[in-house]
Amino acid sequence: MADINVLTLSSRPLESGSATAEHGQAQGPAFDLIELLFFAYRDFIGDADEVLARLDFGRAHHRVLHFVNRHPGIRVADLLDVLKITKQSLGRVLRELVDNGYVVQRAGPADRRQRLLFATQKGEALALELALLQTRRFARALHECGGEAREAARKFLAAMIEPSARADVEALIARADREAKNRPR
Repeated sequence: MADINVLTLSSRPLESGSATAEHGQAQGPAFDLIELLFFAYRDFIGDADEVLARLDFGRAHHRVLHFVNRHPGIRVADLLDVLKITKQSLGRVLRELVDNGYVVQRAGPADRRQRLLFATQKGEALALELALLQTRRFARALHECGGEAREAARKFLAAMIEPSARADVEALIARADREAKNRPR
């Protein structure tokens, strides 16, 4: 069972100058949004969890496969940076993906010490299956919200990213989108 840490919050309004007060939210924690995000994430990832469980894989496998598939030839060091995990955590997951034929590792062309990662055809197929499951959930939600919901959702999610990291994340996504358009299928 996971540890649960309880934080006692004061019932008084936030001090002027706090991040919450600055953005017009002086009522305390946004429990409704926090809980909606928890439940939305639970269901969003749950669709993929069912497929992964049949393969004895978990969410870490999904994250690694997603980024390896979206960024063919990604260096292990860059993947560690994207996922913000330790080399030890990545090692086990990556070994299982390689051993099961979803990912291959190749030495870098200029620096043989570099390990470059590529999804195999089997890995691409699984990554696509998982992405389509999650895309269907997005499509349904965006349809229910109507009109400009996709752009609003995109702006909201980008704004949730630490400001100092946003430009790098946007560049990573844009690069993957460009490369995917130019990749032969």
